[in-house]
Amino acid sequence: MKRPTLEAVAARAGVSRATASRVVNGQTTVAPGIRDAVLRAIDELGYVPNSAARSLVTQRTDSIALVVSEPPSRVFADDPLFSTVIRTASVELEAADKQVVLMLASSPKSHARVERYIAGGHVDGVMLISMHGADPLPAAVSRLRVPVVSYGRPAVPVDIPFVDNDNVGGAESAVRYLLDTGRRRIATIAGPLDMIGGQDRLTGYRNVLRESDRRSIVAVGDFTRESGATAMRQLLRDDPELDAVFVANDLMAVGALQALRQAGRRVPGDVAVVGFDDIEAAKYTEPPLTTVRHPVFDQAAAMVRLLLSLFENGPREPIILPTDLIIRESA
Repeated sequence: MKRPTLEAVAARAGVSRATASRVVNGQTTVAPGIRDAVLRAIDELGYVPNSAARSLVTQRTDSIALVVSEPPSRVFADDPLFSTVIRTASVELEAADKQVVLMLASSPKSHARVERYIAGGHVDGVMLISMHGADPLPAAVSRLRVPVVSYGRPAVPVDIPFVDNDNVGGAESAVRYLLDTGRRRIATIAGPLDMIGGQDRLTGYRNVLRESDRRSIVAVGDFTRESGATAMRQLLRDDPELDAVFVANDLMAVGALQALRQAGRRVPGDVAVVGFDDIEAAKYTEPPLTTVRHPVFDQAAAMVRLLLSLFENGPREPIILPTDLIIRESA
């Protein structure tokens, strides 16, 4: 069957092609009665707008790039952060009649590809996730004059609005709780220190120990389960008398629990463990994990709303969401 044209819609509605085009492209300069006639003709004919032609008129693609600076092996592994952010952003954008274009950027070649795609006008805005260290992408994208927001504070000094959670305050609440429950030799498994989340959670840990005149005992992981187990074994070698550990994310905490069990340490009898994130699996570890709840859903939704507001010249101020300490049996 021949695809219905805009001219056919205009003829059926008894209006000019230009008027039908204004209705299709969402302009508000058409009288309600005429708009209803055009929409009725669209429905009767089964007309579907040509997206390429519509983009030429509206200067919009209705597509948003979600750029993750991680390799596929990390994004599609067992870390629920990425799937939660992608799913939440997709739902929020669908409600705004926009779609997500997922792009992975973990190498110089992929960075260049992402920049070319955005510069080519294929998306209306950009959301950046999981930026590391001196990643050049935030600065490069900001130069393209495309609305852009970051999930988390960028690690480089660049003028990009962002949505984050209170990493420092959340870590401080975890370590204070451990002190209040009588723990005296509190170690930490920090996240990667080329990421703001890793830096800020380590800062929160150190702030509290400095206030209480206790020394820091630090091992560094990379937010994966395996690195948590490795770091926990290192901490036990460095200080066999430690009686608590604050872990910068729940996946590493799961690895730490495994290493403690293999070393014959009882949790929380010998060593108390507190994580960060409150992923679903935290309820089902052995024992269930005390953790800092990181509002991933709210942060991802706020990121989308912030980006959409930029299309209307809305505020660019960063949004910082609170965290909550969730107490379970591990501490």
